Amino acid sequence: MDRLRPRERPAFSGFTKAEIEKMEKLLKESGEQLLNREICQRIAKSFNRSSGRAGKPIVKWNEVHSWFQNQQQNVPEASKNVPMLTKASPSNGTDENLEMPKEDSSKAGERIPDSLEAGKLEFEARSSKDGAWYDVDVFLDHRFLSGEFEVCVRFIGFGAEEDEWVNVKKSVRQRSIPLEHSECHKVKVGDLVLCFQEKRDQAIYYDAHVLEIQRRLHDIRGCRCLFLLRYDHDDSEERVRLRRLCRVLR
Repeated sequence: MDRLRPRERPAFSGFTKAEIEKMEKLLKESGEQLLNREICQRIAKSFNRSSGRAGKPIVKWNEVHSWFQNQQQNVPEASKNVPMLTKASPSNGTDENLEMPKEDSSKAGERIPDSLEAGKLEFEARSSKDGAWYDVDVFLDHRFLSGEFEVCVRFIGFGAEEDEWVNVKKSVRQRSIPLEHSECHKVKVGDLVLCFQEKRDQAIYYDAHVLEIQRRLHDIRGCRCLFLLRYDHDDSEERVRLRRLCRVLR
């Protein structure tokens, strides 16, 4: 009697079809460099901020890492010797060949200021529609309106219909960085943080200020401290753990 073949069990089954297609493309382009922790963190953060993940559990960086690791283990040895098409940028650890929307030909003559070149730094922008912060995919255009400098942005995970003009001084900044468990001591009362807010119908990032901190001993799970926050957009308060917080870069 023949033995039953063991079924392959994926490390994490919660990826959407679009996320899997994105990772498959990145795997073909960048290969083993995707096992870098920082790159996996940025990919997970990008997924968590996309519209397709609204209302779904957050993706952890180690789940992205496991997916790439499992895929590479299944690749024949001969194919691993094929030269890589692109390399990750040593300056920020991100893949430079991530697909970016093309600028409209009517805007080709407009030049975005060097300080906002998306290839040099990664940015996030606050949408005027809901007050939440989203990762910037590309800056499409810029203008001066009533003496204020504005840019037209396309957000990662959204199409052209969601492009938006935002005020550079008030609503554009360098992309916030997720806090590690060992960095909880850096968070102080009064600090501005970016907090991942997960509700039944949405999962997005909002600015908040730290009102109170309950310091607790860390265990095998990491930081167990509790942070009382007040969200800037609606003045609501919530106690959260460090894993939901990002450090705002000023």
